[in-house]
Amino acid sequence: MNRATARALLDGRKSQTRRVVKLPHTNRLGEWQPTTFGGPEGGRTAAGDVVPEQGAIWHTRTGDCVACPYGQPGDRLWVRETWQGPLFDSSDWEAYREDPDAFKLPKYCHYAADGGTAPEFINADDELVCRWQPSTRMPRWASRLTLEIVSVRVERVQAISDEDAIAEGIVPWHSGEHKSYMLGPGEGEGLFGTPGAWKPAKTPQLAYQKLWDSLNLKRGFGWDVNPWVWVIEFKKIEA
Repeated sequence: MNRATARALLDGRKSQTRRVVKLPHTNRLGEWQPTTFGGPEGGRTAAGDVVPEQGAIWHTRTGDCVACPYGQPGDRLWVRETWQGPLFDSSDWEAYREDPDAFKLPKYCHYAADGGTAPEFINADDELVCRWQPSTRMPRWASRLTLEIVSVRVERVQAISDEDAIAEGIVPWHSGEHKSYMLGPGEGEGLFGTPGAWKPAKTPQLAYQKLWDSLNLKRGFGWDVNPWVWVIEFKKIEA
């Protein structure tokens, strides 16, 4: 997860995310359409719990139905972000030697979303290193963000409204007398992962279109393709 997105989660500005629906086939004798399942009359799990009502997508010819692979309402997700750690004051060394696992806590880590430069540390070869660790290398214990899924639905990516774009973390960015929008205030160069894509847009939806293409265009799921997407709404769980 990039710095601007992590910051939007921390600030409570982001409460939705969209992910491409990976369809199992493209049988042309029918079409894929949104549907729902679950709810009070929608069956129970093996443990006897009611299946939460949620969006899905089904094929009108084959009857295949695909549920969201990222979770269902009530599930909790932990968030990976760019980080470095554990880093602590020299006064903690003795305690660290006695119980290293006690320092496997977010409070001993540094996070790129908090701003500043990457922390410095000495590696095994006594070399001074200054770098961030990528989010893909973050272990569970270092995560400081937990989200709970509130709802899941399916729609085309172009169906996003200005209100939903704001829920994706898009915010106003002022330049002179004109208001425009971008992922995060003042983040600037490289914000969307491709050169120039960070530039503000006239509406929240257009700003989200830039963000979407920077992440998905090269994968074949650009805005103009208008793919089906999972719309996952969530809330941040306070520690």
